[in-house]
Amino acid sequence: MNGNKEALLLIDIQDVYFMPGPLLLHKPSEAAGKAALVLDKFRKEDKPVIFIKHDFKVFSGINKIVKPWPGEKIIEKKYPSSFLETDLLEYLNEKKIGKLIVVGMMSHMCVDTTVRACQDHGIKVTVIEDACTTQSLKFKGEKIPATTVHKAFMASLDGMFAKVVSLEEYL
Repeated sequence: MNGNKEALLLIDIQDVYFMPGPLLLHKPSEAAGKAALVLDKFRKEDKPVIFIKHDFKVFSGINKIVKPWPGEKIIEKKYPSSFLETDLLEYLNEKKIGKLIVVGMMSHMCVDTTVRACQDHGIKVTVIEDACTTQSLKFKGEKIPATTVHKAFMASLDGMFAKVVSLEEYL
């Protein structure tokens, strides 16, 4: 029951990913800076903006680079999918939003899960790949660099689940 309006979905651009420790991401400030440019475009065009905020116990604030303005929609979630046990789908239907521009963190987890879930609801998605980032992973004792993880997830989303573009291509 979605409409044809477009909204920006900023997924988990939160302080915890910018701080030294186990959740520090690969170049989070660069990705957030590009997300901020998309956010600025949406605000200037008076288009809907939706912030997704993962419910972490510590350092859970939305990063200052993309700080929400009063009145902008913020949805808190407990799972990788921005739809699971949230009012996101209800909000999109209410506002007649059928297309999302997605930016955020982490490419391999919450961005991927949310983008794939959009297909279940008939929502068209464009992912701005360089306004997203992730971290290195380990599998069977081997370290997989963050850049490789990111590229693999963007490649798997592109075409079937979303149109994946760079910020430059989008703008």
